[in-house]
Amino acid sequence: MQESVIYQYILEKGEQRGEQRGKQQEAFKYTLRLLHKRFGKIDSVTTERLQVLSTEELENLGEALLSFSNASDLVAWLEQNTNT
Repeated sequence: MQESVIYQYILEKGEQRGEQRGKQQEAFKYTLRLLHKRFGKIDSVTTERLQVLSTEELENLGEALLSFSNASDLVAWLEQNTNT
């Protein structure tokens, strides 16, 4: 069974999804560290909104946060750039 084409395809897709999820989690953790350093503790509602962002969205946020003056800029960015 492990040699079947379908099995190999499913296994490969699962590995790809796992890698993507791992990259997203690393990007989330890194972005959250940057936000904590810049603004202190971030409320749980905002943290939950950040956790569902894609890796690309987190990277864009990482660049944008350099121009944020306060945590309300983060909320405004989330409103303008996400569907969450």
